[in-house]
Amino acid sequence: MTTSTSDPASRPIGIFDSGIGGLTVARAVAQRLPHERLVYFGDTAHLPYGEKSTAAIQAYSVKICDVLLRQHCKLILIACNSASAAAYELVREYVGSKAQVVGMIDPVAQHIGRHYGGRPVGLIGTKQTVGSNAYRKKIDQLDQGVELHALATPLLIPMIEEGFSEGRVSEEIIRAYLAHPTLQGIDALLLACTHFPLIRPQIEAYYQGQVAVLDPSDVVAATVAEALAARQLLAAPAEAAPAHHFYVSDFTRSFEESTRLFFGQQVQLEHYPLWE
Repeated sequence: MTTSTSDPASRPIGIFDSGIGGLTVARAVAQRLPHERLVYFGDTAHLPYGEKSTAAIQAYSVKICDVLLRQHCKLILIACNSASAAAYELVREYVGSKAQVVGMIDPVAQHIGRHYGGRPVGLIGTKQTVGSNAYRKKIDQLDQGVELHALATPLLIPMIEEGFSEGRVSEEIIRAYLAHPTLQGIDALLLACTHFPLIRPQIEAYYQGQVAVLDPSDVVAATVAEALAARQLLAAPAEAAPAHHFYVSDFTRSFEESTRLFFGQQVQLEHYPLWE
C-alpha cells in the first residue's frame, strides 16, 4: 500500500467520504484530470456522517487522512459536505505541508459569490448540512449579497440509493421538494449533497431552463485542478489509464453494486478494516 515518491507529481490524489456518495466527486475529478491516479476511502462503517457529532467526524477524518498520507497522496479532497463542515480546518492543520487539502464548501461558496452576487440561490442537502449553516456562513462572509434559501431534502438520499432515481415515484418526491415555498423565486439551485448529481437531469427537467442547477462536484474538481497546477503537481500524460484504488471500511455487496451508479463504471472495492 505504498507508492513511489520520487516524482511528487506522480503521487495520487486522495479522496474520502462517509460512504460512496463521494464517488460522484471522484468521477468529476477523473473526468477533468484523466491522468491522475485516485485513492478513494469510503468510511462505510460510519455512514452517514450527517448523524454523527462534530467530534466523531473529526476523529474519523484524521484517521482516514493517516491512511491517505501513507499512500503518499499529494492532495486530500474531503468529498463529503458533512466532513467538510466539521473537519476541514482540523484536517488542514493535521496534514500540514504533507499534502494540499480541498473541501466541498469553500470552493462552492466562492463560485456562488462570484456568479450570483445580489441574487437568490436555493440549496438542497441533508438535515446536517442545512442545519450546520456551513454554506450560509461562508457565503455571508463573502458579502456579495447572495440570498440563500436552504431546504433539507432527506428523502432524496434513500430514494437514490434504492435505485428509484427515475420514474414516477422520484418525479413526485423531487417535485414536492422543489415546489416548497422556501425554494420559490431562486435563480440557481445548489446540489449540496454528493448523491444529488445523479438526479440532476430530473431537477433540470423540472425547472426547464428557468433555474441554473449547480453541481458542486464540477466546481470542486476545477479547484483540485487549479490547486495542483499552481504547485506544478499535475500528473504527466501517460499511455496507460491510471489504476485507481477504492477502499471501504465496511464491505457489503450493495456498496459494490452502487459504486457503478456513482462512479459511472464498475470499480473493485477493497475492504480496509480501519476500525478493527
